[in-house]
Amino acid sequence: MPELRTETMTVNMGPQHPSTHGVLRLVLTLDGETVCSASPTIGFLHTGIEKTTEQKKWQQVIPLVERMDYLSAQSNSMAFCMSVEKLLGVEIPERVKNIRVLLAELQRINSHLVWLGTHGMEVGAVSVMLYCFRERELLLNINEMIAGFRLFPSYMRVGGLREDLPRGFHEAVRSFLDRFAGKLDEYEDLLTRNEIYLKRTQGVGVISKEDAVAYSLLGPIARAAGVDYDVRKVFPYLGYETYDFNVPTKTAGDVYARYQVRVAEMRESMKICRQALDRITPTGKWAIDDPRITPPPKDRVYTEMEALIQHFLIYSQGFTVPAGEAYVPVEGPRGEQGFSVFSDGTNRPWRIKSRAPSLLACQALERMIVGGLIADVIAVIGSIDVVMGDVDR
Repeated sequence: MPELRTETMTVNMGPQHPSTHGVLRLVLTLDGETVCSASPTIGFLHTGIEKTTEQKKWQQVIPLVERMDYLSAQSNSMAFCMSVEKLLGVEIPERVKNIRVLLAELQRINSHLVWLGTHGMEVGAVSVMLYCFRERELLLNINEMIAGFRLFPSYMRVGGLREDLPRGFHEAVRSFLDRFAGKLDEYEDLLTRNEIYLKRTQGVGVISKEDAVAYSLLGPIARAAGVDYDVRKVFPYLGYETYDFNVPTKTAGDVYARYQVRVAEMRESMKICRQALDRITPTGKWAIDDPRITPPPKDRVYTEMEALIQHFLIYSQGFTVPAGEAYVPVEGPRGEQGFSVFSDGTNRPWRIKSRAPSLLACQALERMIVGGLIADVIAVIGSIDVVMGDVDR
């Protein structure tokens, strides 16, 4: 009997492939259906945001950092603002802290809904995408209510918020939370015990706890492998230590475990949102009372010369930040997100460097897909929840 010989084949997956979640290119070497090697290639979406921030005043940076990870806009702007506030040495009001916590947790649910919908669609569960985007629209409506923008609200500012909460905010959030609990059950009815979904996800894209630590993976990917790390618990900020919530973890480290962790995280975020909502009074302080940083109310601008001058100076010159460096991490939807902010004492940043969880997830892709089937590559890419704007910046 003649000896059976096989030949490997090198193929490109992306950067235009619809299932690479953006312009990610994978150079795959295949032996039949088996992936022998994988080389992720990034940089196709490079926007130079970190460099651009050096030409902007401090408040002008916020719309830029929101566009790095466009599914985590509120968490990004919050991380940046907290780092600058640390350099300024200011303490924001308790009400502002609670509002930021609420918005960040709603953003986490928003991001996980996009992940769950697109991931489900890619493994054949198209209905899940329609269900998830139905609820996501309600969260985008809340963004539009507070700021007029649905995807990039730019509502958080250094020193507080852009303005006070609008009328009907509490009712809109509470209505969403009351509705969402039952909808999460619907998602689980569609997927959690679905035999097709189980076969597509269990034992696929496995990464061990040791490898997760070695690759600096955090967030749901690491927690699905047994790494019990959450910035909200380990380095509490905005009073998270006073909230009652759990950090879901699994040990399998596969695609299915990541699904389980993210669904559980949405349930925990709902608990945090309810606690934060109960703490937020309908009216009150929405920024620090510092005329160097916070613009005066519009009614004073129209009637007082001093307020008009203050308004003009803040919007034309900005404010200066003491020289130094600060890094305040937050737990974003994809893991630890933070900005190393460097100031030289002027009204513009000297340097801003982002810790991008999506970039670290991309470097671990090879470990997850080599040895598996090419059909499973799509499931793995979806499970790590990368945003290419966060990768390339």
